[in-house]
Formats: sequence, structure tokens, C-alpha cells
Amino acid sequence: MPGSILEVSRLKKYFSQRRGWFSPLSGEERLIPAVDDVSFYIKEKEILGLVGESGCGKTTVGRAILGLTPATSGSILFEGKEITALPPEELRALRSRMQMIFQDLDAALNPKMRVRDILSEAILVHHRLTDAEVERKTAELLEQVNLKASKLPSFPDELSGGEKRRVGIARALAVGARFLVADEPTSALDVSIQAQVVNLLLDLQKRLGLSYLFISHDLRVVELLSHKVAVMYLGKIVEIGLSESIARAPRHPYTRILWSSLVEKQSGEAFRHPHGLAAGRWGVFDFERPSAGCRFAPRCPVFEAKGRPAVCTDPSSAPQLAAAGAAHQVACHFPLP
Repeated sequence: MPGSILEVSRLKKYFSQRRGWFSPLSGEERLIPAVDDVSFYIKEKEILGLVGESGCGKTTVGRAILGLTPATSGSILFEGKEITALPPEELRALRSRMQMIFQDLDAALNPKMRVRDILSEAILVHHRLTDAEVERKTAELLEQVNLKASKLPSFPDELSGGEKRRVGIARALAVGARFLVADEPTSALDVSIQAQVVNLLLDLQKRLGLSYLFISHDLRVVELLSHKVAVMYLGKIVEIGLSESIARAPRHPYTRILWSSLVEKQSGEAFRHPHGLAAGRWGVFDFERPSAGCRFAPRCPVFEAKGRPAVCTDPSSAPQLAAAGAAHQVACHFPLP
């Protein structure tokens, strides 16, 4: 795709799980399709939001793109270069241009290192600079993320949640990255701090020309921040399109239920959609054993309303992403109007 910084094609990541106490002896195991045939692209200076319930595979997609989790199969092109089979030294060099803002900064930030050392280490991993140059670069990073210089001697456990998030962003920028995977960057933060982090990410994206894969379950933030949105369900992308189209005119029943729940929270009253989708039949579902055919069928009110048609559960007719308007694709046998 011309102008794309990242192209993901048919990406798969399966995890194996042993079956029972005697599985080491019998060799029996089952494969869990955490990411199953996922494709999308991100243009230069574009933000793609990736949403879905916990366990749907969002973070695994991000980790696979950066080589933190090896892909089972598929293609990942970064700046036009296939990176899935790069040797370690080439992948390490590539990390100067693509980085991750981790969700769990308590685990991602070394508790025994001061902020100054965390940032200087990140700078020196990919750049040969003098002490004076490192100090100047560190000061620039602090200014970029609106963090006071007085925090440089601090350890991570002496920082607030918002300050840790800023350090995590600064560390990602320290190597000169132009593509960032932001994994739930606003989680576990107060609403006011969330707004500050979102505004910071938007400001950095515009000033530095960054591209983001923005992973989140916060639909309000995703709608505000993203140019495009991809919706995942049990390892598959079921809908992708412009942010406004996904939020205002979703075509997949799952997407419409997600956004209707957001409207209900904001308005405090039931949000009535056609087809009675707001009251979707949600229940306990085995994320490790997705159904054949459409994986959403067991929970889909449209599937029920149409008399449980066989096409939705036929293993040979799993719905594929198909055009549903300008820059809009949906994987559903009965897309909503």
C-alpha cells in the first residue's frame, strides 16, 4: 500500500496448551488461536485504533509486530521491508524506529534505575553520544513529554501513574522511533490524567510525524484519537474503517453492541438500536475454543433473529472482510444497514 509505514498480512499467532496432567507423556496438546489471519495497514502519520474485549488478541498483535512475540505465520512489512524473519541483530537495529509503550509500567520500568538512567540507557542503546549530548537529549525528552527535570533522580515507585506513563513515552521516543505500539496507555489512570496523556500523544504525533497502533478497550479514547479503527473478536478483525464510521454507523453486530454500551454509559439510559442489538445475549464464552464459522454467532442477536442460519456456523464459510462502503470493511454474512 503506497504511503504505508506498516503492512500486516494474514498474521497468525497460535499458542499451544497441554491437555491434562498426563499430557507431557501423551504429547496431547491443543492450539489456541490468539491471532488468526489478521490483516491491516497503517499509513505514515496515521493512528489506527485496535479495540475488542480482553483476551481477543490485541496485545499479541502489537507484540508480534515488534518481534517481542514470534509470529506463527504471516507477513509484516515495516517501511517496505519484511521483518518477520529478520536475524536478531537486524531486528535490534530496527527497534530504533519502532517501539512499544507498555501497559504495565511497573513491570516495564526497572525499579532499581532512576529516571535519568532509564532514559540515558535507551538513548545509548542505538546512538553513540557524548555525556553532554545525552544530557541535552534527555532534557529535550523531558520537555517533549511535559515532565519536570526534578523527576530525573526519582525511581519509578516514587512517580505517579501519569508520570510513569510519561517516562514510558519518553523512553520510546529516546531511540528516535517513528512508529509506536501504544498498549492501553490510558489504563489505570484518573480521567483527568487520561486526558493529559491523550493530548500528549496527539501533540507528539503531530509535531514529530509519528504513526501509532493504539490498543485500547476505552472506546471513547479510541474514537477521539484514531483516524481508523479495527475491531477484534477472538483473534480476528471483524470490522475496520474510519473512526467516525465505526462509531456512528457500524456494520458488524459486535461493533454496534460495543459502541451502544458506550452510549449507554454516557447517557445513563438505554440506547435503542434497530434489531434490538443493545440487549445482545452476552454470556460466558470459551475464548480458547472459538466456534466454527462465525466466531461471534454464539452471542449474536442477529444470528438468533434470523433463525440460526447454517451459513454462520459452517466451517467452510467463515465470514471474510469485505467492502462495506468507502474505506470500510466488515466480516459478517448479515451486515447491518
